Amino acid sequence: MVLERYGYLVSTAPDGLTGLELFRDGWHDLLLLDVMLPHLDGIGLCRRIRESSQVPILMMSARGDSMDVIAGLEVGADDYIVKPVDTTVLLARIRTLLRRATFTAPATADDAPSAEGLLTFRDLTVDIRGLDVRLDGRALALAPTELRLLLEFVAAPGIALQRQTLLRTVWDYGWEGDIRVVDLAVQRLRKKIGADHIETVRGFGYKFRR
Repeated sequence: MVLERYGYLVSTAPDGLTGLELFRDGWHDLLLLDVMLPHLDGIGLCRRIRESSQVPILMMSARGDSMDVIAGLEVGADDYIVKPVDTTVLLARIRTLLRRATFTAPATADDAPSAEGLLTFRDLTVDIRGLDVRLDGRALALAPTELRLLLEFVAAPGIALQRQTLLRTVWDYGWEGDIRVVDLAVQRLRKKIGADHIETVRGFGYKFRR
Protein backbone atom coordinates (compact mmCIF):
# COMPACT_ATOMS: atom_id res chain seq x y z
CA MET A 1 0.00 0.00 0.00
CA VAL A 2 2.83 2.37 0.82
CA LEU A 3 4.64 1.67 -2.45
CA GLU A 4 1.49 2.08 -4.51
CA ARG A 5 0.88 5.40 -2.77
CA TYR A 6 4.24 6.54 -4.17
CA GLY A 7 3.41 5.44 -7.69
CA TYR A 8 4.92 1.96 -7.84
CA LEU A 9 3.07 -0.92 -9.51
CA VAL A 10 3.19 -3.78 -7.03
CA SER A 11 2.41 -7.47 -7.37
CA THR A 12 2.48 -9.72 -4.29
CA ALA A 13 2.71 -13.41 -3.47
CA PRO A 14 1.81 -15.16 -0.19
CA ASP A 15 4.62 -17.71 -0.33
CA GLY A 16 7.91 -18.44 -2.04
CA LEU A 17 6.67 -20.90 -4.65
CA THR A 18 3.90 -18.55 -5.77
CA GLY A 19 6.47 -15.76 -5.85
CA LEU A 20 8.71 -17.81 -8.11
CA GLU A 21 5.83 -18.48 -10.51
CA LEU A 22 4.89 -14.80 -10.46
CA PHE A 23 8.46 -13.82 -11.23
CA ARG A 24 8.73 -16.25 -14.13
CA ASP A 25 5.40 -15.14 -15.62
CA GLY A 26 6.15 -11.43 -15.68
CA TRP A 27 8.79 -8.73 -15.80
CA HIS A 28 9.83 -6.88 -12.65
CA ASP A 29 12.18 -3.99 -11.96
CA LEU A 30 12.90 -5.07 -8.38
CA LEU A 31 12.06 -7.86 -5.94
CA LEU A 32 11.41 -7.38 -2.22
CA LEU A 33 11.76 -10.74 -0.48
CA ASP A 34 10.95 -11.59 3.12
CA VAL A 35 13.21 -14.25 4.59
CA MET A 36 10.35 -16.02 6.39
CA LEU A 37 8.15 -17.24 3.54
CA PRO A 38 6.20 -20.52 3.62
CA HIS A 39 6.89 -23.42 1.23
CA LEU A 40 10.04 -21.76 -0.19
CA ASP A 41 11.76 -19.24 2.05
CA GLY A 42 13.27 -15.98 0.85
CA ILE A 43 16.81 -17.39 0.81
CA GLY A 44 15.80 -20.28 -1.43
CA LEU A 45 13.71 -18.01 -3.63
CA CYS A 46 16.62 -15.60 -4.06
CA ARG A 47 18.90 -18.49 -5.01
CA ARG A 48 16.42 -19.80 -7.60
CA ILE A 49 15.96 -16.35 -9.13
CA ARG A 50 19.71 -15.75 -9.36
CA GLU A 51 20.01 -18.87 -11.51
CA SER A 52 18.44 -16.97 -14.40
CA SER A 53 18.19 -13.27 -13.55
CA GLN A 54 20.22 -10.35 -12.20
CA VAL A 55 17.15 -8.31 -11.21
CA PRO A 56 17.80 -6.14 -8.12
CA ILE A 57 16.77 -7.95 -4.92
CA LEU A 58 16.10 -6.32 -1.55
CA MET A 59 15.87 -8.79 1.33
CA MET A 60 13.81 -8.22 4.48
CA SER A 61 14.78 -9.80 7.79
CA ALA A 62 13.81 -9.61 11.45
CA ARG A 63 15.91 -7.16 13.44
CA GLY A 64 19.04 -8.76 14.84
CA ASP A 65 18.68 -11.90 12.72
CA SER A 66 22.18 -11.54 11.28
CA MET A 67 22.45 -15.09 9.95
CA ASP A 68 19.42 -14.53 7.72
CA VAL A 69 20.98 -11.32 6.45
CA ILE A 70 24.29 -12.99 5.65
CA ALA A 71 22.58 -15.95 3.98
CA GLY A 72 20.53 -13.62 1.78
CA LEU A 73 23.54 -11.59 0.70
CA GLU A 74 25.57 -14.72 0.02
CA VAL A 75 23.00 -16.11 -2.41
CA GLY A 76 22.78 -12.87 -4.36
CA ALA A 77 20.60 -10.26 -2.65
CA ASP A 78 21.83 -6.73 -3.38
CA ASP A 79 20.82 -5.23 -0.06
CA TYR A 80 18.73 -5.90 3.02
CA ILE A 81 16.43 -4.04 5.37
CA VAL A 82 15.41 -5.00 8.89
CA LYS A 83 11.92 -5.16 10.36
CA PRO A 84 10.05 -3.29 11.62
CA VAL A 85 10.44 -1.36 8.37
CA ASP A 86 10.84 2.40 8.34
CA THR A 87 8.90 3.61 5.29
CA THR A 88 11.36 6.35 4.38
CA VAL A 89 14.29 3.92 4.57
CA LEU A 90 12.46 1.33 2.49
CA LEU A 91 11.67 3.89 -0.22
CA ALA A 92 15.25 5.16 -0.20
CA ARG A 93 16.66 1.65 -0.58
CA ILE A 94 14.27 0.88 -3.44
CA ARG A 95 15.11 4.10 -5.26
CA THR A 96 18.82 3.41 -4.83
CA LEU A 97 18.56 -0.12 -6.24
CA LEU A 98 16.45 1.04 -9.18
CA ARG A 99 18.85 3.89 -9.89
CA ARG A 100 21.78 1.48 -9.68
CA ALA A 101 20.09 -0.87 -12.16
CA THR A 102 19.31 1.73 -14.81
CA PHE A 103 22.85 1.86 -16.17
CA THR A 104 23.32 -1.90 -16.47
CA ALA A 105 23.31 -3.27 -19.99
CA PRO A 106 22.66 -6.96 -20.64
CA ALA A 107 25.77 -8.68 -21.90
CA THR A 108 25.48 -11.37 -24.54
CA ALA A 109 28.12 -13.59 -26.03
CA ASP A 110 27.61 -12.01 -29.46
CA ASP A 111 28.12 -8.42 -28.28
CA ALA A 112 31.62 -7.04 -28.84
CA PRO A 113 33.00 -4.51 -26.34
CA SER A 114 33.44 -0.98 -27.67
CA ALA A 115 37.03 -0.05 -28.52
CA GLU A 116 36.84 3.20 -26.56
CA GLY A 117 36.71 2.91 -22.80
CA LEU A 118 37.98 -0.67 -22.80
CA LEU A 119 40.15 -1.65 -19.83
CA THR A 120 42.14 -4.89 -19.73
CA PHE A 121 43.46 -6.60 -16.62
CA ARG A 122 45.10 -9.85 -17.66
CA ASP A 123 42.18 -12.20 -18.49
CA LEU A 124 39.53 -9.62 -17.54
CA THR A 125 38.24 -6.89 -19.86
CA VAL A 126 35.83 -4.17 -18.79
CA ASP A 127 34.08 -1.88 -21.24
CA ILE A 128 33.22 1.04 -18.95
CA ARG A 129 31.02 2.69 -21.58
CA GLY A 130 29.21 -0.30 -22.96
CA LEU A 131 29.13 -1.89 -19.47
CA ASP A 132 30.35 -5.17 -20.88
CA VAL A 133 32.52 -7.42 -18.70
CA ARG A 134 34.37 -10.43 -20.09
CA LEU A 135 36.60 -13.10 -18.63
CA ASP A 136 38.79 -14.82 -21.22
CA GLY A 137 36.44 -13.42 -23.87
CA ARG A 138 33.32 -14.83 -22.22
CA ALA A 139 30.63 -12.32 -21.28
CA LEU A 140 29.79 -12.24 -17.57
CA ALA A 141 26.35 -11.58 -16.14
CA LEU A 142 26.79 -9.27 -13.15
CA ALA A 143 24.09 -8.05 -10.81
CA PRO A 144 23.77 -4.22 -10.66
CA THR A 145 25.62 -4.06 -7.35
CA GLU A 146 28.43 -6.29 -8.61
CA LEU A 147 28.85 -4.16 -11.73
CA ARG A 148 29.00 -0.90 -9.78
CA LEU A 149 31.48 -2.44 -7.39
CA LEU A 150 33.69 -3.61 -10.24
CA LEU A 151 33.56 -0.17 -11.87
CA GLU A 152 34.75 1.40 -8.62
CA PHE A 153 37.65 -1.05 -8.48
CA VAL A 154 38.80 -0.66 -12.09
CA ALA A 155 38.64 3.13 -11.78
CA ALA A 156 41.34 2.92 -9.09
CA PRO A 157 43.53 -0.14 -9.76
CA GLY A 158 46.25 -0.67 -7.17
CA ILE A 159 44.61 1.71 -4.68
CA ALA A 160 43.26 0.39 -1.39
CA LEU A 161 39.61 1.36 -0.96
CA GLN A 162 37.97 1.46 2.45
CA ARG A 163 34.84 -0.56 3.05
CA GLN A 164 33.04 2.56 4.23
CA THR A 165 34.01 4.36 1.01
CA LEU A 166 32.63 1.53 -1.11
CA LEU A 167 29.49 1.53 1.01
CA ARG A 168 28.91 5.18 0.13
CA THR A 169 29.86 5.05 -3.54
CA VAL A 170 28.27 1.72 -4.51
CA TRP A 171 25.30 1.49 -2.16
CA ASP A 172 24.69 5.26 -1.97
CA TYR A 173 24.54 5.13 1.81
CA GLY A 174 24.96 8.55 3.37
CA TRP A 175 25.47 6.89 6.75
CA GLU A 176 27.64 4.17 8.20
CA GLY A 177 25.73 1.09 7.14
CA ASP A 178 26.59 -2.56 7.62
CA ILE A 179 29.93 -3.28 5.96
CA ARG A 180 28.96 -6.94 5.60
CA VAL A 181 27.13 -6.02 2.41
CA VAL A 182 30.51 -4.93 1.00
CA ASP A 183 32.34 -8.07 2.07
CA LEU A 184 29.69 -10.42 0.69
CA ALA A 185 29.36 -8.50 -2.58
CA VAL A 186 33.13 -8.73 -3.02
CA GLN A 187 32.89 -12.44 -2.30
CA ARG A 188 30.28 -12.90 -5.05
CA LEU A 189 32.27 -10.76 -7.48
CA ARG A 190 35.41 -12.79 -6.85
CA LYS A 191 33.57 -15.97 -7.78
CA LYS A 192 32.72 -14.47 -11.16
CA ILE A 193 35.91 -12.62 -12.16
CA GLY A 194 38.48 -14.68 -10.26
CA ALA A 195 39.65 -14.29 -6.68
CA ASP A 196 43.14 -13.08 -7.65
CA HIS A 197 41.80 -9.81 -9.11
CA ILE A 198 40.70 -8.41 -5.73
CA GLU A 199 43.12 -8.30 -2.82
CA THR A 200 41.99 -7.95 0.78
CA VAL A 201 43.71 -5.19 2.76
CA ARG A 202 43.28 -6.43 6.32
CA GLY A 203 41.55 -4.03 8.68
CA PHE A 204 40.92 -1.56 5.85
CA GLY A 205 39.20 -2.75 2.71
CA TYR A 206 40.08 -4.05 -0.75
CA LYS A 207 42.44 -3.35 -3.64
CA PHE A 208 42.03 -4.24 -7.30
CA ARG A 209 45.13 -5.86 -8.75
CA ARG A 210 46.35 -4.75 -12.14
